Amino acid sequence: MKIKIAADGFATLTLDNADESMNLVSDAFIAEMMDAIAQIAANESIKGVILTSGKPAFMAGADLKLLVQGYETMTLKSAFAFSQKASAMHRAMETSGKAWVAVMNGLALGGGFELALACHYRILIDDPKAVVGLPEVNVGLLPGSGGTQRLIRIAGMKTGTELLLSGRAVKGPEALALGIVDAVVPVAEMDAAARAWLATGPNPVKPWDVKGYALPEQRGLIIPEYSAGMMITSGSVAKSGYNLPAPIAILSCIYEGAILPFDKALTVESKYFAKLLTSPVSRNIIRTTFLSKGAAERGAGRPAGVPKTEFKKIGILGAGMMGAGIALASAQAGVDVILIDRDVESATKGKAYSETVLGKQITRGTMTQDKADAIVARIKPTDNFALLEGCDLIIEAVFEDIDIKAETTRKAEAIIPSTTVYASNTSTLPISTLAEASARPDKFIGLHFFSPVDRMGLVEIIKGAKTSPATLAVALDFVAKLRKTPIVVNDSRGFYTSRVFQTLIHEGGAMLGEGVPPAVIENAAKAVGMPVGPLALLDELTFDLPLKIVEQAIEQEGSKYIVPAGVSAMKKMKAQGRSGRKTGGGFYEYPAEGGKKLWSGLADIFPVSVDYDVEELKQRFLYTQAIETARCREENVIETSEDGDLGAVYGWGFPAWTGGTLSYIDTIGVAKFVTECDHLAQKFGPRFAPSAWLRDRAATGTNFY
Repeated sequence: MKIKIAADGFATLTLDNADESMNLVSDAFIAEMMDAIAQIAANESIKGVILTSGKPAFMAGADLKLLVQGYETMTLKSAFAFSQKASAMHRAMETSGKAWVAVMNGLALGGGFELALACHYRILIDDPKAVVGLPEVNVGLLPGSGGTQRLIRIAGMKTGTELLLSGRAVKGPEALALGIVDAVVPVAEMDAAARAWLATGPNPVKPWDVKGYALPEQRGLIIPEYSAGMMITSGSVAKSGYNLPAPIAILSCIYEGAILPFDKALTVESKYFAKLLTSPVSRNIIRTTFLSKGAAERGAGRPAGVPKTEFKKIGILGAGMMGAGIALASAQAGVDVILIDRDVESATKGKAYSETVLGKQITRGTMTQDKADAIVARIKPTDNFALLEGCDLIIEAVFEDIDIKAETTRKAEAIIPSTTVYASNTSTLPISTLAEASARPDKFIGLHFFSPVDRMGLVEIIKGAKTSPATLAVALDFVAKLRKTPIVVNDSRGFYTSRVFQTLIHEGGAMLGEGVPPAVIENAAKAVGMPVGPLALLDELTFDLPLKIVEQAIEQEGSKYIVPAGVSAMKKMKAQGRSGRKTGGGFYEYPAEGGKKLWSGLADIFPVSVDYDVEELKQRFLYTQAIETARCREENVIETSEDGDLGAVYGWGFPAWTGGTLSYIDTIGVAKFVTECDHLAQKFGPRFAPSAWLRDRAATGTNFY
């Protein structure tokens, strides 16, 4: 960082971390900043300070690669000291006797915005990409250097609480309206605006350092609306995710800090920050949802030495729900799409999906008509395979039938160049089997998109037995083009995500057969953090799909295959003429007036027993998915723990607080996990039994990370 003092007596302190592309909070930064503050405070010629950045962004927060190590490397005492050190730096700024103005020439998030909040005035560049906010809750943490306390004192408790709990980034106009920035100006006027404010001779004392200062909300215990608001917010936080400690800690900081002197409040904040930083939850969330996700999106699994593929035109075979969704995602990425179906009318219906989705965005004001028109214009619906000539990639998304897919493959390969990669979008059919219909199996690969494609960010890339590294590279390049997150798996029955996801729904069916009340089953799954209960999920799938997968597995593996414990419940429901939502109802009934409710006839088919333990039910849901993931890792279906966890969190919604299925095993401890699995296996069957491979890992203390 550099200090430059102008003739008007105003010093400009420019942040510019030479070792990173962005300014980040670190011990070195804090030490350097403290030294600069001391120089400024001691220099009587300096009348005020302009704090800005020499990089395109103002400042981000702490380096997540360092924070993720907090669980293993920090004690509560050292984590508290880290927070207090950063808080002391900000207090040194605002009590230096000089007025500070933050000139935010780009985004200011996390510790970067905390730095700006410690200034006496905040100016943000007038740019849609420039946002401010405190997103720490999204990584299982809270602002640890005064952010919780300054924000509620600057914006008020209601606004401050909402921003802290949502962690959302705020654009300039809204930030100005909320009072968390003081001016939004064009880049050419930012320095002049800062000097103009400093020239007014502003008071360099923060309101909370004036004797007698008190937030109106400090009377919350006796003013009903404040007290009621805090209780409602607390209830909402508990309901939405009591496995997540960060929102609760943030509320505690707000409530306790608001009724304490400012410096005491900062101590409270540091204590809660230290607890979060040294918990496995923040480690798990940061590692999977930021570090592993970022690495995957940057091409961590891409074969080296393969030139990058540029996609100008692709062909999509099948304009149903999946094909239409892939077409929209591709067109949004700037790729021309040939969308083929059995006739032009069917293909045109697939294109209409894009028009419908974008039309809703236009209505909401998040999309302009001209931009939507340009996206839709990239999609050409047709029944003419000859138009596939010149495509950089083919994605087949026809009905899940081997014979239909084989016929489609042969028709396409009669047109496309021998160098073109051919990808099949399938969730269960073996890629190696599908590739038998191809004249070039080395160019054949699986791309399993998730529905709805335009909203789901994960893509499961499946390598067949003959898929070449160059073909894998092309698939990864295309996923990157769509700005989605890839995981790479090897071919097997159900691949990875479908295989493990089914353990969740079958466990729900097994519990129902045991006599567990259906509402308890659904709520136990949601209590661990699953977005939807297993019975509701089965209704959406219809029972035919999981039962068909089981039948195929029995054909392929015979007596080696362990029939899932939930099959019996599904067959009983089918005997009643109830096979899921599409057939009129399954475990739930769907009234014409809307909504859904558990079917009243369930109690007659599955008599309810009171002999159940909710904590054990929650454990079963997590353990059944985790142990199946371990089997996939053992069988090399997934080659890395990172891919396993990304698939779990982003593929079927395994709770993010765990970091994913394999991270969850590590958090429990492999040895303890194996012991608990043995107990569950004795009680509920061999689906919970650990393999010799997993027992060896437990015996040697070998974690997945």
